[in-house]
Amino acid sequence: MNKLYEKIWENCLNVIKDNISPNSFKTWFEPIKPVSLSNNVLKIQVPSQFFYEWLEEHYIDLLKKTIKKELGSNGRLEYSIIMDNSFSSSTSKPYTVNAPTQNRKALKNRPVTMPLDINKEKRESVPNPFIIPGLKKLDIDPQLIESCNFDNFLQGDCNRLARSAGIAVSQNPGKTSFNPLLIYSGNGLGKTHLAHAIGIDVKNNFPDKTVLYVSSEQFTNQFIDSVRNYNQNDFIHFYLMIDVLIVDDIHCLAEKEKTQDVFFHIFNHLHQNGKQIVITSDQPPVEMKGIEPRLLSRFKWGLSADLQIPDLETRIAILEQKLYNDGVEMPKEVVELIATSIKTNIREMEGALISILAQSSMNKKEITPELASKVIDKFVKSTPKEITIEYIQKVVCDYFNIPHDKINSKTRKREIVQARQLAMYFAKNFTKSSLAAIGNKCGNKDHATVLHACKTVRNLTDTDKNFRKYVDELENIIKIKL
Repeated sequence: MNKLYEKIWENCLNVIKDNISPNSFKTWFEPIKPVSLSNNVLKIQVPSQFFYEWLEEHYIDLLKKTIKKELGSNGRLEYSIIMDNSFSSSTSKPYTVNAPTQNRKALKNRPVTMPLDINKEKRESVPNPFIIPGLKKLDIDPQLIESCNFDNFLQGDCNRLARSAGIAVSQNPGKTSFNPLLIYSGNGLGKTHLAHAIGIDVKNNFPDKTVLYVSSEQFTNQFIDSVRNYNQNDFIHFYLMIDVLIVDDIHCLAEKEKTQDVFFHIFNHLHQNGKQIVITSDQPPVEMKGIEPRLLSRFKWGLSADLQIPDLETRIAILEQKLYNDGVEMPKEVVELIATSIKTNIREMEGALISILAQSSMNKKEITPELASKVIDKFVKSTPKEITIEYIQKVVCDYFNIPHDKINSKTRKREIVQARQLAMYFAKNFTKSSLAAIGNKCGNKDHATVLHACKTVRNLTDTDKNFRKYVDELENIIKIKL
């Protein structure tokens, strides 16, 4: 039987569902959990600070009306926010705020430093590192790929948060709590596509805003050229003209101290002046190596959203969308064969699709599952096989002869805990999954537990010969897949 607070929140959701779109409801209200009801105060739990701020900015009036409808004029709503303190602490803790009284302005008032004396007139005519003679501010080429837009970026459970945040940023750049917006994922899952889509949407919504997409490698090379030509100030002044700066593969700035320093000052100035910053990476900030702590802390000011591996239905939809855009047809069983065979990289999946079309066209052969299988086999064989967390868990369980369901159970038996710690350790070393993702798939643990497990395994490897033998043998078995 439902508790009273669950029933009240369910009634609220029924009203809310009738007043917003299905996608918005699924993104912003389904993740909310009712916690308690006391003295006409309904407490709900939301996943993070930015989630709370989004609700307050966009849905607070609707929430107030539904709460008063259910609890009367004295009804109030409180939030329990799961706060991720992974950068400064090893644990996450919930805390409670009152929706109407939270001071969001305080979150914006962070100290920044900018050692340059900026002159607006000078910025309008400074040399451009993209070498366009006679450049004016509005003449800057945004370097965006028009085909990488939101229409071609299909939404699924794997990318719903990142895509929704990207749309919010493109509709109100620099004015949301998603600044900076950091998008991270493994290779080929669409973070560059999403970054371009944000830039394109900003240009469509705000033609007067100056948008620039640049890779971190390009940014680094431009800075090196400016040092060589003694015009570092002009280089910095150019970037201070940008309204929406999109930097791809920010992790490539690792160990480049001078480049990080200049980016730090550009970041500070843009952020302080309400300009939007979008960055992409193959890792979340907490796992980036070789990046200065002061930069990492700023990356965490806004939202870090990951793109996960799409499920089968989403992969099929992506392929069908590409076929539709290109005006070509392909048998459904062939599309499903591609989506089933290549699971972890959208870019490689689309490459296989193009290869099949090319083979059919050049050899004047009908596209059949047999033809597709031959192309896919060659394509997959040339692609490094990706080790997954599930595969590692299976290897560890088989090695210790442990039932697979036990490794993710709540049991504290020593042999199960040790196997779980080994699975976490190898998942950290052999996959690109975040600590949070590893913990979630290893018994629904948090990232701090994963860090502790890795430390425990390393310590035992150094002090226990038998344990070191386990680690070496398991590592060799896992490497067979590569």
